[in-house]
Amino acid sequence: MKNYIIFGASKGLGDAFVKGLPEQGDQVWIVSRSKPASLAREDGVKRTWIAADLAQPDASRRIANALQEEKIDVLVYNVGIWEKEGFESHYDFEKDEPTDIANIIHVNITSTIICIQVLLPNLRRSEAGKLILIGSTAGLDHTNNAQVSFVASKFGLRGIANALREHVRQDGIAVTCINPGELAAEIPYDEGPERAIAEYDGTRIPVQDIVSIVKCIVSLSRVACVKEIHIPAITDVNA
Repeated sequence: MKNYIIFGASKGLGDAFVKGLPEQGDQVWIVSRSKPASLAREDGVKRTWIAADLAQPDASRRIANALQEEKIDVLVYNVGIWEKEGFESHYDFEKDEPTDIANIIHVNITSTIICIQVLLPNLRRSEAGKLILIGSTAGLDHTNNAQVSFVASKFGLRGIANALREHVRQDGIAVTCINPGELAAEIPYDEGPERAIAEYDGTRIPVQDIVSIVKCIVSLSRVACVKEIHIPAITDVNA
């Protein structure tokens, strides 16, 4: 039996983690603003919702209060917001509002650090804790992305992972940063990877692939530490 906490888990990749990672008898805490539909799922997994808006300063306290002294075996931090129309061809960084820039950095960086900080005591209760951060190929070098704040935050996430890995090395907690390319996140997990592949003609990665990678990491012994994985679509020449 394993205890999971999964952030950003009401839809898309986070919802896929909630459905695809745990096995019968496992416990999952789901952190999201909106109530996740996966709570109604009947598969022998106990799912508990922690309502928290990571843009708000009390988010980490709400999460810590909900968990108390519970052991966490696997923490999956799957959070990321980006610029309005940031992935559109007409996007212009110079038109970004300062408040939007500050919010992206807060949610993607500051909140990440604070929430992980309060949960480290829970992870230390595990015999083989895993801390998995979901980044983006946008945070890698030379990937031709012009969204300054989003790219900076995802590049910074890799730095968070590197520093955290050293901080918790003595605790036996493995820290991994996974950097996917563009995902077919709009296709529900339950509809399978083939629909996602067909829908986007193979240009977007099915969420099932990322779930499989995380399942592999979770299954490793406490001796192993996967530091970083880059997983662009095979057609993405910029990554």
